[in-house]
Amino acid sequence: MKPVHFLSNSPQIDNIVKGFTLTRSLFVSSLLVGEAFTGKKTLIGMLFPHTVSVDASNREEVLVALENNDEIIIYNFENLISFDELNFENRRVIAIANRIDNSQKIEKKFAFIYHMPPLKEREDLELFIEFFQNEIQKELMLDYPIELDKNNLDLSTNIQSLKASMYRQLMSKTLSSEGIEEILFEYLLHQIEGNNAYREHLPLFERPLIKAGLKKYKSQLKLSSILGLNRNTLRKKIQEHDLD
Repeated sequence: MKPVHFLSNSPQIDNIVKGFTLTRSLFVSSLLVGEAFTGKKTLIGMLFPHTVSVDASNREEVLVALENNDEIIIYNFENLISFDELNFENRRVIAIANRIDNSQKIEKKFAFIYHMPPLKEREDLELFIEFFQNEIQKELMLDYPIELDKNNLDLSTNIQSLKASMYRQLMSKTLSSEGIEEILFEYLLHQIEGNNAYREHLPLFERPLIKAGLKKYKSQLKLSSILGLNRNTLRKKIQEHDLD
């Protein structure tokens, strides 16, 4: 693994780092377990930058690495078949897993088990958001600050979904009318079919227009005037699009 910097300002992560640091000189095996895309592999790469790493999905590769090294990193450890048969004696094995399937066998094999918290439980989530926002804005070549709706950031798959939702927000907030039209064109080009396509796809335009208007003006009466619609017509459309 290449030397990396792990982004953190969390006591939970500090405790994991301290644990690995204290046992660095001992021939004991440790396991870091947690949800996917929480930065486990990145953290281990920072702590053990020169250690041989192997994918547990390839059992033969794991066996060769164990035979030829006294310190190895095994990632995707949950994919390793019959791991209890492997010889960890006189070796320092650092395993990374997204889950634990057999806790009793795991506890016998590893002297230390550390749990990586998901992003939604991290005390330093704001640090992640700020870091990734700066990173993404540079990639998109945006030289001005953009305010994100942090209540609509997706943490369901941790860093993966967080970054994806940030990309979507940043792109949607910077699209020109031509860009929006191009996206709609590409979408509709592959979706238009049947005998009632106009009505089927009308909500693509109508629903966000009414939703945005309700949020901006907070008054159906005001919005009906802005849109040039009869108030009863607007109320009907709000009900149709489930925007009550």
